[in-house]
Amino acid sequence: MDKKTAGLSDTFKKNTAPKSFVKNPIKGTKFTIAISSAKGGVGKSTFAMNFALALKSIGLKVGILDADIYGPSLPKMMSINEKPKSEDGKSMTPITQYGVQCMSIGLLVDKDTPMIWRGPMVTSAIKTFTQKVLWNDLDFIIVDMPPGTGDTQLTFAQEIKVDGAIIVSTPQEIALLDVKRGINMFDKLKVPIVGLVDNMSFFENEEGKKYNIFGEDGVEKVAKEYKKKFLGKIPINIDLRVAADCGKPLVEENPNHKISSIFKEMATKVKESFL
Repeated sequence: MDKKTAGLSDTFKKNTAPKSFVKNPIKGTKFTIAISSAKGGVGKSTFAMNFALALKSIGLKVGILDADIYGPSLPKMMSINEKPKSEDGKSMTPITQYGVQCMSIGLLVDKDTPMIWRGPMVTSAIKTFTQKVLWNDLDFIIVDMPPGTGDTQLTFAQEIKVDGAIIVSTPQEIALLDVKRGINMFDKLKVPIVGLVDNMSFFENEEGKKYNIFGEDGVEKVAKEYKKKFLGKIPINIDLRVAADCGKPLVEENPNHKISSIFKEMATKVKESFL
C-alpha cells in the first residue's frame, strides 16, 4: 500500500494564495495620504483636520476624506451642516469648507444616527467615497482612517493607491503596542510610511515647565526601532481642543499660534517628500 504524505494539496494552495489587487488612484487627486493611529483616542482626527489645513496654508490644493464610518468627526470639526449634492444621482460633489474639499458619511446621515453596518457595507461606502466623489484637481487628499487594522484599512491598502501613511500616537506604552501593529500592517501591505507623530506629547504650563503626562519620547523611539521617519511632537494644548470643538481647526482659526506652526512644519516636510 502506497504511503501518502500529509500536506496541503496544490489546488488548495492555489485557491488560498494571496490575491493580486489592482490599486487605483482616487480620481481628481495626485497623492493620497492616510492618517492612521491603530489605537483610538490619540487625537488622530484633530491631527488630520489641522494637517490638511496646514497643507492648504502652504499653497496646496487639499481634500479630506473622513473614512471612519462608525465614528465620523469631520462634520463637527469642520462645522459643516449641509449635505453633498449629486447632479446625476450617481456621483457626489464634495463640500468645500475653509478652502478644503470634504466628504464624510456624517454628511449623509443624521448626526445621532449609529452606523450599525457589517464589513461589506463599510467597504461599499469607502469605494463610493473613493470612486464616485468628484474630487477636483487636488495635490493631496488626506484620509482620516478609523482606529485599528480592519476592513477600511484593507480596502485602502489593497484596492486604492495610497501614496503614504502618517501614524499618530501618544507616547504611552499601551498606545505604542498598537502603533507597532500598524507599522507592521502597512509594511505587509506595501504602503509607504511617511512618518510618525507624537501627539499629546507633553503639557507645558504658563511658566514653561513641561509635564510628560503620557510618557516621554515613546513615539520617537518606535520610529528609530522600525527605521521610520519621526515628524515631530505636538503638545497638549487647550486652544487646539477648543478650536476642534468649535468647528474651526486651530490652523485655520489662529494660523500664527505656536501649535499651528508645528503643523505647518510637518506639512512642509511631507510636501518635500512628494513634490
